[in-house]
Amino acid sequence: MTDLATRRAALDALPERPSIDRLVAIMAALRAPVGGCPWDLAQDHRSLAPYAIEEAAEVADAIERGEFDDLRDELGDLLLQVVFHAQLAREAGRFDFDAVGRAICDKLVRRHPHVFADADATDAADVKRRWDDIKAAEKAARDPSAPAGLLDGVPAGLPALMRAEALQKRAGKVGFDWKNARLAFAKVREEADEVDVALDAGGPALAEEIGDLLFTVVNVARLAGVEPEGALRAANVKFARRFGAVEAGLAARGRAPGEASLDEMEALWTAAKLAERAPLARKPAAG
Repeated sequence: MTDLATRRAALDALPERPSIDRLVAIMAALRAPVGGCPWDLAQDHRSLAPYAIEEAAEVADAIERGEFDDLRDELGDLLLQVVFHAQLAREAGRFDFDAVGRAICDKLVRRHPHVFADADATDAADVKRRWDDIKAAEKAARDPSAPAGLLDGVPAGLPALMRAEALQKRAGKVGFDWKNARLAFAKVREEADEVDVALDAGGPALAEEIGDLLFTVVNVARLAGVEPEGALRAANVKFARRFGAVEAGLAARGRAPGEASLDEMEALWTAAKLAERAPLARKPAAG
């Protein structure tokens, strides 16, 4: 039997196995030095890293849209990234997918002593505090010589908006925080004025001032109880929807956006905005 026939026969037998075993076996076949996929063979941990971030974002998007068939598919794509990295690690003799599964099982048991041991937890906030304490203790045990900075555990690879929120929350635990969203918003005005000055002056300070402004806006959202990543995601969706209405309005006139004036596009944007708000205005008051 040829190598190809052998691989085909092995894959044909896979449906009888649990789906995760089938996925692991398919990934191993894609990475086979002889007969594997050239693209998959060319990848390493670093080249794959952006795909994990992208797939996680697509999971969040499917949840935001409430599309559960899409969510199933996107979770599969995200799981593929885990299996792919585990396959690379197995080939290098570091660990395999089973080790990944064992590690997360052990971690969940260890960090939920109120479920799997005799500890108590009063509410979700108490559980979160306990999780963070156990995580910090685990990190100290792994490397006692490492500096125990409060912000050290916030991953540098997080998307910038999410990392800003995480850094602020960590600092807030020791009281380094605004007392409320209104005080933070006053800081937004101050940072906006500094951006205004930097716009006139130009130079490298402009990027720094814009970064400060964005960081402070995250503070306002967090203290107001608004998840900033979700808020910006919703704003992106709204912008895309309204710009789509602009394009549709121009197309009805036989025009493309590049052929229209800014005033014409602004008028269509305003019309789309008003059309979205009209159903809300007509909605009868409760009671």
